[in-house]
Amino acid sequence: MFNRNLIAAAIALAFSGAAQGQDGELAKIREEIRQVKEGYERRIDALEKRLAEAEAKAGKAEASAAKAETTAAASQGRTASDNAFNPAISLILQGTYASTSQDPNTFRITGFVPSGGEVGPPKRSFGLAETELTFSANIDPYFRGVAIAALTPENEVEVEEAYFQTLALPRGFTLKGGRFFSGIGYQNEIHQHAWDFQDAPLPYKAFLGGRLRQDGVQLRWIAPTELFMELGAELSSGDQFPGSDRNKNGVGGSSIFGHLGGDIGRSTAWRTGLSYLRASPQGRGYEDVDSLGGTVANSFTGKARLWVADAILKWAPNGNASYTNFKLQGEYFRLKQDGTLTYDDSGGSNAFGAVNDYFNANQSGWYAQGVWQFMPRWRAGYRYDTLRYGTVGNGIVNNGLGPVSADFPLLASHNPSRNTLMFDWSPTEFSRLRLQYASDQSRLGATDNQVFVQYIYSLGAHGGHKF
Repeated sequence: MFNRNLIAAAIALAFSGAAQGQDGELAKIREEIRQVKEGYERRIDALEKRLAEAEAKAGKAEASAAKAETTAAASQGRTASDNAFNPAISLILQGTYASTSQDPNTFRITGFVPSGGEVGPPKRSFGLAETELTFSANIDPYFRGVAIAALTPENEVEVEEAYFQTLALPRGFTLKGGRFFSGIGYQNEIHQHAWDFQDAPLPYKAFLGGRLRQDGVQLRWIAPTELFMELGAELSSGDQFPGSDRNKNGVGGSSIFGHLGGDIGRSTAWRTGLSYLRASPQGRGYEDVDSLGGTVANSFTGKARLWVADAILKWAPNGNASYTNFKLQGEYFRLKQDGTLTYDDSGGSNAFGAVNDYFNANQSGWYAQGVWQFMPRWRAGYRYDTLRYGTVGNGIVNNGLGPVSADFPLLASHNPSRNTLMFDWSPTEFSRLRLQYASDQSRLGATDNQVFVQYIYSLGAHGGHKF
Protein backbone atom coordinates (compact mmCIF):
# COMPACT_ATOMS: atom_id res chain seq x y z
CA MET A 1 0.00 0.00 0.00
CA PHE A 2 2.77 2.35 0.94
CA ASN A 3 4.65 1.64 -2.24
CA ARG A 4 1.58 2.32 -4.36
CA ASN A 5 1.02 5.73 -2.77
CA LEU A 6 4.67 6.59 -3.06
CA ILE A 7 4.73 5.76 -6.75
CA ALA A 8 1.63 7.89 -7.40
CA ALA A 9 3.15 10.87 -5.61
CA ALA A 10 6.34 10.55 -7.58
CA ILE A 11 4.42 10.47 -10.86
CA ALA A 12 2.39 13.56 -9.94
CA LEU A 13 5.52 15.44 -8.93
CA ALA A 14 7.16 14.56 -12.26
CA PHE A 15 4.22 15.76 -14.27
CA SER A 16 4.03 18.98 -12.26
CA GLY A 17 7.71 19.73 -12.97
CA ALA A 18 7.24 19.01 -16.66
CA ALA A 19 4.26 21.31 -16.86
CA GLN A 20 6.13 24.06 -15.11
CA GLY A 21 9.04 23.64 -17.53
CA GLN A 22 6.73 23.70 -20.50
CA ASP A 23 5.01 26.83 -19.24
CA GLY A 24 8.39 28.55 -19.00
CA GLU A 25 9.30 27.59 -22.54
CA LEU A 26 5.96 28.87 -23.81
CA ALA A 27 6.40 32.10 -21.99
CA LYS A 28 9.83 32.48 -23.52
CA ILE A 29 8.44 31.89 -27.04
CA ARG A 30 5.65 34.38 -26.44
CA GLU A 31 8.16 36.95 -25.26
CA GLU A 32 10.27 36.48 -28.41
CA ILE A 33 7.19 36.80 -30.60
CA ARG A 34 6.23 40.00 -28.78
CA GLN A 35 9.70 41.44 -29.25
CA VAL A 36 9.78 40.53 -32.96
CA LYS A 37 6.31 42.01 -33.43
CA GLU A 38 7.27 45.23 -31.68
CA GLY A 39 10.43 45.40 -33.83
CA TYR A 40 8.49 44.98 -37.06
CA GLU A 41 5.89 47.49 -35.95
CA ARG A 42 8.63 50.02 -35.25
CA ARG A 43 10.19 49.32 -38.69
CA ILE A 44 6.80 49.55 -40.41
CA ASP A 45 6.09 52.82 -38.60
CA ALA A 46 9.47 54.14 -39.71
CA LEU A 47 8.91 53.03 -43.32
CA GLU A 48 5.41 54.52 -43.37
CA LYS A 49 6.82 57.80 -42.06
CA ARG A 50 9.52 57.82 -44.75
CA LEU A 51 6.89 56.98 -47.39
CA ALA A 52 4.70 59.84 -46.24
CA GLU A 53 7.64 62.26 -46.35
CA ALA A 54 8.64 61.03 -49.85
CA GLU A 55 5.07 61.35 -51.12
CA ALA A 56 4.88 64.86 -49.80
CA LYS A 57 8.11 65.82 -51.54
CA ALA A 58 6.97 64.13 -54.77
CA GLY A 59 3.68 65.97 -54.66
CA LYS A 60 5.45 69.30 -54.34
CA ALA A 61 7.79 68.41 -57.24
CA GLU A 62 4.87 67.28 -59.41
CA ALA A 63 2.99 70.45 -58.67
CA SER A 64 6.05 72.52 -59.56
CA ALA A 65 6.57 70.52 -62.78
CA ALA A 66 2.91 70.89 -63.73
CA LYS A 67 3.10 74.60 -63.15
CA ALA A 68 6.28 74.85 -65.22
CA GLU A 69 4.71 72.73 -67.99
CA THR A 70 1.61 74.88 -68.00
CA THR A 71 3.74 78.01 -68.22
CA ALA A 72 5.85 76.51 -71.03
CA ALA A 73 2.78 75.32 -72.90
CA ALA A 74 1.21 78.73 -72.61
CA SER A 75 4.40 80.34 -73.85
CA GLN A 76 4.71 77.81 -76.68
CA GLY A 77 1.07 78.31 -77.54
CA ARG A 78 1.60 82.04 -77.80
CA THR A 79 4.67 81.48 -80.01
CA ALA A 80 2.82 78.99 -82.24
CA SER A 81 -0.11 81.37 -82.45
CA ASP A 82 2.19 84.25 -83.33
CA ASN A 83 3.85 82.18 -86.09
CA ALA A 84 0.76 80.29 -87.28
CA PHE A 85 0.34 82.53 -90.32
CA ASN A 86 3.99 83.02 -91.24
CA PRO A 87 4.29 81.68 -94.80
CA ALA A 88 7.10 79.61 -96.24
CA ILE A 89 9.17 81.85 -98.51
CA SER A 90 11.45 80.81 -101.35
CA LEU A 91 13.36 82.63 -104.05
CA ILE A 92 14.64 81.25 -107.36
CA LEU A 93 17.54 83.09 -109.00
CA GLN A 94 18.28 82.46 -112.68
CA GLY A 95 20.53 83.92 -115.30
CA THR A 96 22.14 83.09 -118.64
CA TYR A 97 24.95 83.80 -120.98
CA ALA A 98 23.66 83.46 -124.57
CA SER A 99 25.36 83.31 -127.96
CA THR A 100 23.10 83.03 -131.06
CA SER A 101 23.67 83.19 -134.81
CA GLN A 102 20.30 84.94 -135.40
CA ASP A 103 18.95 88.08 -133.74
CA PRO A 104 16.79 87.04 -130.75
CA ASN A 105 14.59 90.12 -131.26
CA THR A 106 13.35 88.82 -134.65
CA PHE A 107 12.42 85.34 -133.43
CA ARG A 108 9.20 83.97 -134.95
CA ILE A 109 7.70 80.55 -135.56
CA THR A 110 6.85 80.64 -139.25
CA GLY A 111 3.63 78.95 -140.36
CA PHE A 112 1.67 79.41 -137.13
CA VAL A 113 -0.55 82.19 -135.80
CA PRO A 114 1.58 83.96 -133.18
CA SER A 115 0.60 82.93 -129.68
CA GLY A 116 2.28 85.77 -127.87
CA GLY A 117 4.42 83.24 -126.05
CA GLU A 118 6.99 82.46 -128.72
CA VAL A 119 9.70 83.46 -126.33
CA GLY A 120 12.87 83.21 -128.30
CA PRO A 121 16.42 82.91 -127.04
CA PRO A 122 17.44 85.18 -124.17
CA LYS A 123 19.30 88.33 -125.07
CA ARG A 124 22.85 87.93 -126.24
CA SER A 125 25.73 88.07 -123.76
CA PHE A 126 24.91 88.13 -120.03
CA GLY A 127 21.35 88.51 -118.81
CA LEU A 128 18.93 87.70 -116.05
CA ALA A 129 16.20 85.13 -116.47
CA GLU A 130 12.94 84.95 -114.56
CA THR A 131 13.30 85.35 -110.78
CA GLU A 132 10.56 83.63 -108.83
CA LEU A 133 9.39 84.67 -105.36
CA THR A 134 7.00 82.26 -103.63
CA PHE A 135 4.84 82.60 -100.51
CA SER A 136 2.82 79.62 -99.29
CA ALA A 137 1.09 78.49 -96.08
CA ASN A 138 -1.91 76.62 -94.76
CA ILE A 139 -4.59 79.21 -94.09
CA ASP A 140 -6.55 76.98 -91.72
CA PRO A 141 -7.44 73.26 -91.56
CA TYR A 142 -9.50 73.67 -94.73
CA PHE A 143 -7.49 75.83 -97.16
CA ARG A 144 -3.95 76.46 -98.36
CA GLY A 145 -2.76 79.62 -100.10
CA VAL A 146 0.06 80.14 -102.61
CA ALA A 147 1.30 83.33 -104.27
CA ILE A 148 4.17 83.40 -106.78
CA ALA A 149 5.56 86.64 -108.17
CA ALA A 150 7.77 86.58 -111.26
CA LEU A 151 10.42 89.26 -111.71
CA THR A 152 11.04 89.38 -115.45
CA PRO A 153 14.32 90.24 -117.21
CA GLU A 154 12.55 93.38 -118.44
CA ASN A 155 12.35 94.64 -114.82
CA GLU A 156 8.63 93.98 -114.58
CA VAL A 157 6.71 92.22 -111.81
CA GLU A 158 3.84 89.91 -112.69
CA VAL A 159 1.65 87.53 -110.73
CA GLU A 160 2.59 84.11 -112.02
CA GLU A 161 0.28 82.18 -109.71
CA ALA A 162 -1.97 83.17 -106.81
CA TYR A 163 -4.52 80.60 -105.67
CA PHE A 164 -6.26 78.87 -102.79
CA GLN A 165 -6.47 75.09 -102.56
CA THR A 166 -8.69 72.96 -100.35
CA LEU A 167 -7.18 70.59 -97.79
CA ALA A 168 -10.16 68.70 -96.41
CA LEU A 169 -12.55 67.78 -99.21
CA PRO A 170 -13.64 64.12 -98.92
CA ARG A 171 -13.26 61.21 -101.34
CA GLY A 172 -10.08 62.39 -103.07
CA PHE A 173 -11.39 65.75 -104.36
CA THR A 174 -9.35 68.97 -104.42
CA LEU A 175 -10.61 72.41 -105.46
CA LYS A 176 -8.29 75.17 -106.58
CA GLY A 177 -9.26 78.73 -107.44
CA GLY A 178 -7.47 81.89 -108.54
CA ARG A 179 -4.62 82.13 -111.05
CA PHE A 180 -2.74 78.91 -111.73
CA PHE A 181 -1.04 76.84 -114.40
CA SER A 182 -3.49 74.50 -116.08
CA GLY A 183 -3.32 70.77 -115.40
CA ILE A 184 -3.42 69.86 -119.09
CA GLY A 185 -0.48 67.93 -120.52
CA TYR A 186 2.60 67.19 -118.45
CA GLN A 187 5.08 70.07 -118.51
CA ASN A 188 2.52 72.87 -118.30
CA GLU A 189 2.30 72.75 -114.49
CA ILE A 190 6.06 72.62 -113.98
CA HIS A 191 7.74 75.92 -113.22
CA GLN A 192 10.46 77.03 -115.60
CA HIS A 193 13.34 76.57 -113.15
CA ALA A 194 12.43 72.85 -112.82
CA TRP A 195 12.49 72.15 -116.58
CA ASP A 196 15.16 69.81 -117.89
CA PHE A 197 16.04 72.32 -120.65
CA GLN A 198 16.43 76.08 -120.62
CA ASP A 199 13.33 76.79 -122.73
CA ALA A 200 9.94 75.27 -123.57
CA PRO A 201 9.44 72.88 -126.52
CA LEU A 202 8.12 74.37 -129.77
CA PRO A 203 4.56 72.94 -129.41
CA TYR A 204 4.18 74.76 -126.08
CA LYS A 205 5.30 78.01 -127.67
CA ALA A 206 3.07 77.67 -130.74
CA PHE A 207 -0.10 76.25 -129.15
CA LEU A 208 -0.10 77.48 -125.53
CA GLY A 209 1.81 80.73 -125.60
CA GLY A 210 4.69 79.10 -123.74
CA ARG A 211 2.43 77.56 -121.06
CA LEU A 212 -1.24 77.96 -120.18
CA ARG A 213 -1.84 80.15 -117.15
CA GLN A 214 -5.44 81.01 -116.42
CA ASP A 215 -7.80 82.70 -113.97
CA GLY A 216 -10.54 80.34 -112.89
CA VAL A 217 -11.30 77.23 -110.87
CA GLN A 218 -10.05 73.67 -111.06
CA LEU A 219 -11.50 70.47 -109.59
CA ARG A 220 -9.37 67.33 -109.34
CA TRP A 221 -10.24 63.82 -108.25
CA ILE A 222 -7.76 61.07 -107.41
CA ALA A 223 -9.23 57.58 -107.32
CA PRO A 224 -8.63 55.43 -104.20
CA THR A 225 -6.93 52.71 -106.24
CA GLU A 226 -3.46 51.17 -106.33
CA LEU A 227 -3.13 52.37 -109.94
CA PHE A 228 -2.78 56.15 -109.99
CA MET A 229 -5.85 57.62 -111.67
CA GLU A 230 -6.58 61.34 -111.79
CA LEU A 231 -9.40 63.28 -113.44
CA GLY A 232 -9.68 67.05 -113.60
CA ALA A 233 -11.81 69.86 -115.02
CA GLU A 234 -11.22 73.60 -115.29
CA LEU A 235 -13.33 76.67 -116.02
CA SER A 236 -11.57 79.95 -116.77
CA SER A 237 -11.88 83.39 -118.26
CA GLY A 238 -10.18 82.01 -121.38
CA ASP A 239 -8.08 85.11 -121.91
CA GLN A 240 -4.84 83.26 -122.64
CA PHE A 241 -3.86 81.79 -126.01
CA PRO A 242 -5.46 80.00 -127.80
CA GLY A 243 -8.24 82.12 -126.27
CA SER A 244 -8.37 85.89 -125.78
CA ASP A 245 -9.84 88.54 -123.51
CA ARG A 246 -13.50 88.61 -124.61
CA ASN A 247 -14.72 91.27 -122.14
CA LYS A 248 -17.86 89.21 -121.56
CA ASN A 249 -19.62 87.64 -118.62
CA GLY A 250 -19.46 83.90 -118.16
CA VAL A 251 -16.87 81.26 -118.92
CA GLY A 252 -14.43 81.91 -121.77
CA GLY A 253 -12.48 78.65 -121.66
CA SER A 254 -12.72 75.13 -120.29
CA SER A 255 -10.58 72.03 -120.17
CA ILE A 256 -10.66 68.45 -118.96
CA PHE A 257 -7.77 66.06 -118.37
CA GLY A 258 -7.06 62.58 -117.11
CA HIS A 259 -3.90 60.78 -116.07
CA LEU A 260 -2.97 57.20 -115.30
CA GLY A 261 0.25 56.00 -113.68
CA GLY A 262 1.91 53.17 -111.86
CA ASP A 263 5.04 51.11 -111.31
CA ILE A 264 6.71 48.40 -113.36
CA GLY A 265 8.69 46.39 -110.88
CA ARG A 266 10.91 48.18 -108.38
CA SER A 267 12.87 50.31 -110.83
CA THR A 268 10.40 51.83 -113.31
CA ALA A 269 7.47 54.22 -112.96
CA TRP A 270 5.21 55.64 -115.65
CA ARG A 271 2.42 58.13 -116.23
CA THR A 272 0.32 58.92 -119.27
CA GLY A 273 -2.50 61.36 -119.92
CA LEU A 274 -4.96 62.94 -122.31
CA SER A 275 -6.24 66.53 -122.20
CA TYR A 276 -8.76 68.65 -124.08
CA LEU A 277 -9.02 72.45 -124.13
CA ARG A 278 -11.60 74.67 -125.74
CA ALA A 279 -11.63 78.45 -126.07
CA SER A 280 -13.60 81.11 -127.98
CA PRO A 281 -11.23 83.94 -128.89
CA GLN A 282 -12.77 87.27 -129.81
CA GLY A 283 -10.59 89.67 -131.79
CA ARG A 284 -7.38 87.84 -130.89
CA GLY A 285 -4.85 90.09 -132.62
CA TYR A 286 -1.31 89.90 -133.90
CA GLU A 287 0.88 92.07 -136.08
CA ASP A 288 2.42 91.08 -139.41
CA VAL A 289 3.81 92.87 -142.45
CA ASP A 290 2.40 93.02 -145.97
CA SER A 291 4.27 92.15 -149.16
CA LEU A 292 5.76 95.65 -149.30
CA GLY A 293 6.93 95.64 -145.68
CA GLY A 294 4.13 97.74 -144.23
CA THR A 295 2.63 96.95 -140.82
CA VAL A 296 -0.60 94.97 -140.83
CA ALA A 297 -2.95 94.29 -137.91
CA ASN A 298 -4.63 90.88 -138.06
CA SER A 299 -7.23 89.45 -135.68
CA PHE A 300 -9.10 86.16 -135.31
CA THR A 301 -12.56 85.45 -133.94
CA GLY A 302 -13.92 81.94 -133.68
CA LYS A 303 -13.30 78.67 -131.88
CA ALA A 304 -10.10 76.91 -130.85
CA ARG A 305 -9.85 73.26 -129.81
CA LEU A 306 -6.64 71.69 -128.50
CA TRP A 307 -5.90 68.02 -127.75
CA VAL A 308 -2.78 66.98 -125.83
CA ALA A 309 -1.45 63.47 -125.20
CA ASP A 310 1.45 63.09 -122.77
CA ALA A 311 3.60 60.27 -121.42
CA ILE A 312 6.60 59.96 -119.11
CA LEU A 313 8.72 57.02 -118.04
CA LYS A 314 11.24 57.11 -115.19
CA TRP A 315 13.84 54.49 -114.36
CA ALA A 316 16.16 54.23 -111.37
CA PRO A 317 17.88 51.07 -110.05
CA ASN A 318 15.62 49.65 -107.31
CA GLY A 319 13.88 53.02 -107.15
CA ASN A 320 16.98 54.83 -105.89
CA ALA A 321 17.53 57.83 -108.17
CA SER A 322 20.39 59.35 -106.21
CA TYR A 323 23.17 57.65 -108.21
CA THR A 324 21.83 57.01 -111.72
CA ASN A 325 18.42 57.45 -113.34
CA PHE A 326 16.82 57.98 -116.73
CA LYS A 327 13.71 59.94 -117.75
CA LEU A 328 11.89 59.70 -121.08
CA GLN A 329 9.21 62.34 -121.72
CA GLY A 330 7.04 63.32 -124.67
CA GLU A 331 3.83 65.15 -125.65
CA TYR A 332 1.72 65.41 -128.80
CA PHE A 333 -0.45 68.48 -129.60
CA ARG A 334 -3.18 69.07 -132.17
CA LEU A 335 -4.84 72.50 -132.49
CA LYS A 336 -7.90 73.15 -134.64
CA GLN A 337 -9.15 76.70 -135.22
CA ASP A 338 -12.26 77.78 -137.13
CA GLY A 339 -13.58 81.30 -137.53
CA THR A 340 -12.99 84.64 -139.23
CA LEU A 341 -9.68 86.38 -139.90
CA THR A 342 -9.62 90.17 -140.25
CA TYR A 343 -6.81 91.78 -142.24
CA ASP A 344 -6.37 95.52 -141.61
CA ASP A 345 -3.84 97.14 -143.93
CA SER A 346 -5.14 100.65 -143.41
CA GLY A 347 -1.73 101.83 -142.25
CA GLY A 348 0.20 99.53 -144.56
CA SER A 349 1.74 99.93 -147.97
CA ASN A 350 -0.94 98.22 -150.06
CA ALA A 351 -3.85 100.20 -148.56
CA PHE A 352 -6.35 97.36 -148.94
CA GLY A 353 -8.14 98.60 -145.85
CA ALA A 354 -9.87 96.15 -143.52
CA VAL A 355 -11.11 92.91 -145.08
CA ASN A 356 -12.17 89.64 -143.49
CA ASP A 357 -13.09 86.13 -144.52
CA TYR A 358 -13.06 82.62 -143.15
CA PHE A 359 -9.97 81.11 -141.57
CA ASN A 360 -9.39 77.54 -140.47
CA ALA A 361 -6.29 75.65 -139.43
CA ASN A 362 -5.61 72.10 -138.36
CA GLN A 363 -2.03 71.88 -137.14
CA SER A 364 0.01 69.64 -134.85
CA GLY A 365 3.36 69.23 -133.14
CA TRP A 366 5.23 67.05 -130.73
CA TYR A 367 8.44 66.72 -128.80
CA ALA A 368 10.38 63.90 -127.17
CA GLN A 369 13.24 64.18 -124.73
CA GLY A 370 15.49 61.92 -122.70
CA VAL A 371 17.57 62.89 -119.68
CA TRP A 372 20.19 60.56 -118.19
CA GLN A 373 21.87 61.04 -114.84
CA PHE A 374 25.01 58.98 -115.43
CA MET A 375 26.54 59.68 -112.02
CA PRO A 376 25.55 61.64 -108.92
CA ARG A 377 24.98 65.34 -109.72
CA TRP A 378 25.73 65.03 -113.44
CA ARG A 379 23.12 64.75 -116.22
CA ALA A 380 22.97 64.86 -120.01
CA GLY A 381 19.89 65.20 -122.21
CA TYR A 382 18.58 65.47 -125.77
CA ARG A 383 15.27 66.87 -127.04
CA TYR A 384 13.70 66.98 -130.48
CA ASP A 385 10.80 69.39 -131.17
CA THR A 386 8.79 69.66 -134.35
CA LEU A 387 5.63 71.34 -135.67
CA ARG A 388 3.51 70.25 -138.63
CA TYR A 389 1.94 73.00 -140.75
CA GLY A 390 -1.02 70.76 -141.61
CA THR A 391 -3.90 72.39 -143.47
CA VAL A 392 -4.58 76.13 -143.36
CA GLY A 393 -7.49 77.78 -145.14
CA ASN A 394 -7.30 81.55 -145.58
CA GLY A 395 -10.42 82.94 -147.27
CA ILE A 396 -8.89 86.39 -147.68
CA VAL A 397 -6.21 84.94 -149.95
CA ASN A 398 -8.45 82.35 -151.61
CA ASN A 399 -11.15 84.83 -152.68
CA GLY A 400 -8.60 86.64 -154.89
CA LEU A 401 -9.99 90.09 -154.13
CA GLY A 402 -6.98 91.75 -152.56
CA PRO A 403 -4.23 90.47 -150.24
CA VAL A 404 -2.21 87.52 -151.41
CA SER A 405 -0.24 84.91 -149.48
CA ALA A 406 2.83 87.19 -149.52
CA ASP A 407 0.83 89.60 -147.34
CA PHE A 408 0.76 86.93 -144.61
CA PRO A 409 4.45 86.01 -144.21
CA LEU A 410 3.95 84.56 -140.73
CA LEU A 411 1.46 82.06 -142.17
CA ALA A 412 3.82 80.79 -144.90
CA SER A 413 3.96 77.00 -145.17
CA HIS A 414 6.75 75.73 -142.92
CA ASN A 415 7.45 72.78 -140.61
CA PRO A 416 9.69 74.14 -137.84
CA SER A 417 12.01 71.84 -135.90
CA ARG A 418 14.66 72.06 -133.22
CA ASN A 419 17.43 69.80 -131.89
CA THR A 420 18.73 70.47 -128.39
CA LEU A 421 21.56 69.01 -126.30
CA MET A 422 22.11 69.86 -122.66
CA PHE A 423 24.61 69.00 -119.94
CA ASP A 424 24.12 70.07 -116.33
CA TRP A 425 25.72 69.77 -112.90
CA SER A 426 23.88 70.11 -109.59
CA PRO A 427 26.33 70.55 -106.68
CA THR A 428 23.36 70.26 -104.29
CA GLU A 429 19.59 70.14 -104.55
CA PHE A 430 19.59 73.95 -104.30
CA SER A 431 21.82 74.81 -107.26
CA ARG A 432 22.31 73.85 -110.89
CA LEU A 433 24.64 74.92 -113.71
CA ARG A 434 23.69 74.03 -117.29
CA LEU A 435 25.31 74.14 -120.72
CA GLN A 436 22.90 73.88 -123.67
CA TYR A 437 23.25 73.88 -127.45
CA ALA A 438 20.36 74.06 -129.92
CA SER A 439 19.97 74.08 -133.68
CA ASP A 440 16.70 75.98 -134.16
CA GLN A 441 14.86 76.07 -137.51
CA SER A 442 11.75 77.89 -136.32
CA ARG A 443 12.20 80.64 -138.90
CA LEU A 444 11.70 79.88 -142.57
CA GLY A 445 15.01 79.68 -144.43
CA ALA A 446 17.21 80.28 -141.36
CA THR A 447 18.98 78.12 -138.80
CA ASP A 448 19.77 79.65 -135.44
CA ASN A 449 22.71 78.05 -133.62
CA GLN A 450 22.26 78.79 -129.94
CA VAL A 451 24.61 78.27 -126.99
CA PHE A 452 23.44 78.97 -123.45
CA VAL A 453 25.12 78.83 -120.07
CA GLN A 454 22.48 78.91 -117.33
CA TYR A 455 22.54 79.08 -113.55
CA ILE A 456 19.65 78.26 -111.19
CA TYR A 457 19.79 78.84 -107.43
CA SER A 458 17.05 78.10 -104.90
CA LEU A 459 16.82 79.96 -101.59
CA GLY A 460 14.44 79.21 -98.75
CA ALA A 461 11.72 76.61 -98.22
CA HIS A 462 10.79 75.30 -101.64
CA GLY A 463 8.21 72.54 -102.10
CA GLY A 464 8.80 69.31 -103.97
CA HIS A 465 8.29 69.11 -107.71
CA LYS A 466 5.71 66.94 -109.44
CA PHE A 467 6.39 63.43 -110.70
